[in-house]
Amino acid sequence: MSLRHLNVLAEDDDDPMLSAVNLVDVFLVLVVALLTAVAVQTQTSAHESVTIIRNPGQPDMEVVVREQGKEVRFKGAGSAAQGQGVRAGVAYKLEDGNIVYIPETGVAPADAGAGAADPAKP
Repeated sequence: MSLRHLNVLAEDDDDPMLSAVNLVDVFLVLVVALLTAVAVQTQTSAHESVTIIRNPGQPDMEVVVREQGKEVRFKGAGSAAQGQGVRAGVAYKLEDGNIVYIPETGVAPADAGAGAADPAKP
């Protein structure tokens, strides 16, 4: 081996801080990548529809609906709903937990003929 070849190997030990500087560069790249990912996620979630129910079953229950960047809040009065109404349809709960609503169209409400005589009865 020549002295010139040994001299090249000795130059690698000049500055031990170079490895620390390289680690800082790697962490800076990671931070920029994470910030970019958060910005992209925030941008896409602003256009999604979200429904939030706060304090379910309590008198101060609130339903918050966010659609296309707009937020609508529905607050309960603290009591059960009362008033007159007609049957609008039937809701079924499936085995997987989904609820299916079937509206009644073109059919007379069930209580509409309450005072009329039933032709099947004598």
